[in-house]
Amino acid sequence: MQSSALPLGHAADEKFIYSSTDFNSKENTSLLIICNGHGEDIIALEIIKRFLISKEFQKIEVMPLVGNGYVFDSIKNKDFKKIGYLKVLPSGGFSNQSLISFLLDLRAGMLLEVFKNLQITKLKEKEKYKILAIGDFLPLFFAWSSQCSFGFIGTPKSDYTWSSGPGWSLSDLYHRLKGSEWDPWEILIMKNPRCKTVIMRDGLTANNLNKKNINAKFLGNPMMDFLDNPSINFSKVKSYQKIIILIGSRYPEALNNFKSFLTCLLQLNRNKEYLILLPLTSNADFEQIEKLLIIHEFIEDKNKHFSIGEESIWKKNNLFLLLGSGTFNSWARIADVGLSNAGTATEQIAGLGIPSLSLPGKGPQFTKSFAKRQQRLLGGSVRVCKNNNKLIEKLYILLENKKVRNNQGKIGMLRMGTSGASQKIVDYLNSKL
Repeated sequence: MQSSALPLGHAADEKFIYSSTDFNSKENTSLLIICNGHGEDIIALEIIKRFLISKEFQKIEVMPLVGNGYVFDSIKNKDFKKIGYLKVLPSGGFSNQSLISFLLDLRAGMLLEVFKNLQITKLKEKEKYKILAIGDFLPLFFAWSSQCSFGFIGTPKSDYTWSSGPGWSLSDLYHRLKGSEWDPWEILIMKNPRCKTVIMRDGLTANNLNKKNINAKFLGNPMMDFLDNPSINFSKVKSYQKIIILIGSRYPEALNNFKSFLTCLLQLNRNKEYLILLPLTSNADFEQIEKLLIIHEFIEDKNKHFSIGEESIWKKNNLFLLLGSGTFNSWARIADVGLSNAGTATEQIAGLGIPSLSLPGKGPQFTKSFAKRQQRLLGGSVRVCKNNNKLIEKLYILLENKKVRNNQGKIGMLRMGTSGASQKIVDYLNSKL
C-alpha cells in the first residue's frame, strides 16, 4: 500500500465500523469512497464536504485503507459515516518502500485487514452503491471487485516523474515503454465498462491515458483546495527571512528529518535574523522535539510574541524557531523558502510558489528514490540535496537571490495549478456516477 504523503504512526489496535443501507428505499443513492491514506484522505475529505453540500447522494461512506482515517472525524453530518476495519500499520502505509516495512506490516496483519475490507466492499453491490476510488491500484482494485459502477481519481502517479529529467533509470525506461506511469493491470481496470470516469492529477498524465483509449480528464489538482486563506496579521514577521520546515508526520522518521535540518540551519549567516517555522501535525512528539532543541542549546523565549499561532518560541543566536500545531495552512503562505522531507505538504508549498530543498534519509517514507521522484514530479520546484553542505549552499542561494527564488517557485505553481479543483470534480462526478 502506498500514497503521496502524510504518513501515520505505529501499529495500533484495529477498529471496525460497518453500516448498512435501507433496502426499502425506492431508489438507493449511496456512495462509498475508498482511499488509501495520507494525501488521498485529505483529498477525499474535501470532495466529501462538497458532495454533502450538493446532496446528490442520500448517504456517503468512506473506507480508508491505510491508518484510522482520523481526518474524517471532522465531518459531523448524519448522512456521512466512516466504515471498515481501521488499523495503523507499523510502516504507516509505506509497505512498498522497503522489505522490512513490508514484513512488519505482514506480521501486523495487513493481508487480513485487506481481505476483510474487500469483503465489505463486495456487499455494496447488493445495496446498489456507487463507488469512488481515490489513490492508486489498491482502491481501484477494491472498486472493480465490488461489481458496482465506479469512478477513479488517480492522485499519486504522474507522467512528469519519468518524462522530466534524465530518464535513464530502469523504472523510467519501463514507464517510457508503457507510455504511462500507470501499469497495464491498472489501465485494464480503467477500461472496464463499470468504470464511468477517470480523473488524473495533471493534463500530461490524462493525455497519455487518452492515447490508450481511456477517457481520462484533468480538472485541476485538488491538493491545493485544503489551503485556507487565514485571517492572521503577519506584520510582526515581515522583516524576517522565513524558512518553513516540513519534517513529515511519521515518527521517529520525522524527528530524524528535524535533526538533519536543524544541523544545517545552525550554520546560517549570523549577520541576519531568520524566522524558522515548524508546523506540526496532531500526532507530533512535541516533547522529543523540545528535547532536541535544548540539546542544541536553544532557549525558550517566553517574552517574545509574534502572534501568528505559535505555541512556543525558541531562540539561539540569530534564529527564532516557532513551534505550532495545525499551523501549516497559515505559515505556508508567508514562507520564503522551505526545507521539506514530506509528501503532500511539499507539493502544496510548491503550488504556493515557495521553492524548497530536501535532504532524504533512511526512510521508510522519505528515501532518496522518493525524493528524486518528487523533484521530477514538481519540475525542480523542490531540489534534492546529497548532503548537509549541498543543502546549506543551495539554501544561501535561494535566500540571497530573489530572482532564482522566484523562478524556482514559478515552476511549482505551474505544476500544481490553482485552487477550485475539488468543486469541479464533484460537479463532474455528479453527472457521471
